[in-house]
Amino acid sequence: MKKYIDTGKKDTRSGFGAGLLEAGRRNPAVVALTADLKGSLKMGDFAKEFPDRYIQCGIAEANMVGVAAGLALTGKIPFAGSFAEFISGRVYDQVRQEVAYGHTNVKLASSHAGITLGEDGATHQTMEDIALMRALPGMVVINPCDYNQTKAATIAAAKYDGPVYLRFGRPGVPNFTNPDEPFEIGKAYVMNEGTDVTVFACGHLVWEALKAAEALEDEGVSVEVVNIATIKPLDEEAVLASVRKTRTAVVAEEHNSAGGLGELIAGVLAANEPLPLEFINGGDRFGQTGTPAALMQAYGLDAAHIVEAVRRAVARKR
Repeated sequence: MKKYIDTGKKDTRSGFGAGLLEAGRRNPAVVALTADLKGSLKMGDFAKEFPDRYIQCGIAEANMVGVAAGLALTGKIPFAGSFAEFISGRVYDQVRQEVAYGHTNVKLASSHAGITLGEDGATHQTMEDIALMRALPGMVVINPCDYNQTKAATIAAAKYDGPVYLRFGRPGVPNFTNPDEPFEIGKAYVMNEGTDVTVFACGHLVWEALKAAEALEDEGVSVEVVNIATIKPLDEEAVLASVRKTRTAVVAEEHNSAGGLGELIAGVLAANEPLPLEFINGGDRFGQTGTPAALMQAYGLDAAHIVEAVRRAVARKR
């Protein structure tokens, strides 16, 4: 199997900050807005280099989304950033009416997503945001796996004409993808080829899937790992090509069971290739206070639980 090297833990929000700065250098239409979270969103370098293109909106996320939509209508490319819970759940009506319904060219920069927000607890964590954003017609949903891919995805989002929900996180996580690989919206990335089972993963779970694949190799189980960095639009062709080879699958995501990547993959397989499918997700529950590592383990979102799910899936193969 292909070996990936962790070049050092980096938070994916910093990948967004680096990508935003690069996108701003490439295109003067790129502007940044945040709701009193410049440091948390890693927008500081952009604000320093382009002070006239940075807008501090204060703790007023609904207004920020409206301002971003207005800027988009004037030809700007606004990145409106906040915690994932606030930029999705708190302002869902504004996102629906002013961004999705109007198909305005707004990029929703969603930091501190998932359970790995950690110590801030359930009120600030969101495990429902992918479901909310997937439901909006025309909304692109991206959940990259590490610093490098988040930087590349941010640059790609700036080039894309239309609304984008870009999801990333707070903690330092392994950085292992090729820093020179451009990001293609709508493309699934085969990280490791295998023949016995496919693990579809997104975000922080991609690295855990790769760790699980390495462990299972010692048991003689060949695991194909597919990084679904773009959840919507889904690369159905790549999904089906993989499962037609392995004939069974596991879906791993840092999100609740309802409306996430698991249900999306299940729908595709039910319509085209019904086969054994297992799920790794946060279930039907809210988050809680704890360290990111402890919460990932408590919610079953780690390599060990992926290994168990693969064993279950393979045992169900006909």
